[in-house]
Amino acid sequence: MSVPSAPHYRAEVDLFSRSWTALRTAVAELPDKDFDRPSGCAGWLVRDLACHLVIDAQDVLITLVTPADTEPTVDAVTYWNVADRPPTGEDPLDALIVRLAAAYGEPGLLKFHLDDVGSATGRAAELADPGALVSTRDEVLTVGDYLTAYVLEWTLHHLDLVAYLPDAADPPAEGLARSRAMLEQIAGAVFPASFGDKDALLVGTGRRAPTDAERTALGEPAARLPFVLG
Repeated sequence: MSVPSAPHYRAEVDLFSRSWTALRTAVAELPDKDFDRPSGCAGWLVRDLACHLVIDAQDVLITLVTPADTEPTVDAVTYWNVADRPPTGEDPLDALIVRLAAAYGEPGLLKFHLDDVGSATGRAAELADPGALVSTRDEVLTVGDYLTAYVLEWTLHHLDLVAYLPDAADPPAEGLARSRAMLEQIAGAVFPASFGDKDALLVGTGRRAPTDAERTALGEPAARLPFVLG
């Protein structure tokens, strides 16, 4: 089953591809020593985050071949929930990721697996019908909306990847802008123009604390920070 594809879906699929390619490239270009550095995800090193991206890529592949025959229940924005508190890294699945990452041993093997599965994910996204309906997490949505939701996923994890790597490239500017817009819709809060897109995402999702000036500029939404997405 499918619904008519909105004209913007093709552009959103292209943005998914650019964001995903940029993230995989950033991982591929990391020196091996950087895999033992901390990431922006609580309790995870860079190698753990890279391993999580392998799982994410598999999830996207699985979803793209899981058709649904009922009406959509969510879209790219309502796909996301705002959790009560930030992750601590102690969740059993988070702990499993750490063990899986350690099992790779050499970073080169992890890079290879991410490139292998990640490339397949990218191809599957480009070949999929944006109007087709798929099922994931007990919800139904169009492929276009699902891939749009993952622009936010890739962008946030790209920021996590480079959090302690000052020489690594940031996510694409268009991905940052689209992700900021989505976060504002999800949270029901608009960040002031004084916030750059990167800072809006970092502060908004609790990846860094706001400065006193930023908290003042935010006004009422500052009391609701962080907006932890799940």
